[in-house]
Amino acid sequence: MIGSRRKIGGGSSDNSWPGFVDALSSLLLVIIFLLSMFVLAQFFLGKTLSGREEALAELRGKVKELGDLLQVEQKANVDLRASIGNLSASLSQVNAERDQLDQALQSARESLKLSDGRVQELTQMLSATDNRLNALQTKEGQTSQELKVTKELSARQKLQLAALEQNVTALRDQLARLETALEASEERDKKNQAVIVELGSRLNKALASKVEELAGYRSEFFGRLKQVLQDQPGIRIEGDRFVFASELLFTSGSAELGQQGRGELRKFAETLLILSREIPGNLSWVLRVDGHTDRVPISSAQFASNWELSAARAISVVKYLIIAGVPAERLAATGFGQHQPLDDRDTQEAYSKNRRIEMRLDQR
Repeated sequence: MIGSRRKIGGGSSDNSWPGFVDALSSLLLVIIFLLSMFVLAQFFLGKTLSGREEALAELRGKVKELGDLLQVEQKANVDLRASIGNLSASLSQVNAERDQLDQALQSARESLKLSDGRVQELTQMLSATDNRLNALQTKEGQTSQELKVTKELSARQKLQLAALEQNVTALRDQLARLETALEASEERDKKNQAVIVELGSRLNKALASKVEELAGYRSEFFGRLKQVLQDQPGIRIEGDRFVFASELLFTSGSAELGQQGRGELRKFAETLLILSREIPGNLSWVLRVDGHTDRVPISSAQFASNWELSAARAISVVKYLIIAGVPAERLAATGFGQHQPLDDRDTQEAYSKNRRIEMRLDQR
């Protein structure tokens, strides 16, 4: 039995300590040490995860504030559009009134012109009558009746001239009032135009703010996906686009996604879904998927040209992203064939670079 004493030689007892007991003791100490390290690691890992949850909660709060601000700005845009509509209607009415005043002014000027002609004509007649009267007065043998008739005619002509002068004065007063009304109308027109320009400027600023807000989300989207995909072979980052080599996603001449390509697109879709929850629902955005091929022509039973192959590959990527959970209304597929190469050389390296799928976040 273990622990029993053995007798050696002449029956003397052996009191030596068995060696496996020391081994078990050492093993027990090692296990206790490993358990302690595991507990400490769990403790620090829990603190790290707690800090990330707090940061994520803070980020969500900021996104909610941005959404609220966007709603307020959209309401202001609606009010601005309504104000512009009212001012446009008022401007149309003012323009109509101004046209009426212009017509009345033109009519008054024509009447004044006619009156001036009549006054001139009567003045000439009066002058001729006066001359005739003077001639009759100096003419010997002139009868008194003839002189009386001539004086009466002169008196009637003077009365007509006085009436015409009063009409001319009234027409001039009316013309002055019309010119004053026209100046007031033009002044109101200038003020309305200034208000419309100001409202248009405010509306443009609001629209620019929305574009800038989408650009901010695009920058965050690009940064997050860059962290996830920058070290993956077959994926390049060029400007604001993620470029997937066709060899990573498809076999030659095919538009069916391979297993490796599905895995990379799933990681892409997971990151896109996380970001899309933080973008306000009323902010229009779309992920554009562009298919490109090399310049080597293809002609098969399935695809008659490189253009059809590039479009089919873009559609396959979009369909898989929909399966991965990305809303269909946020996706767009486009095929460019060989018409937008990144490298114009006729080398295998250039052909491989030009065969690609590009993705970018854009405004709808």
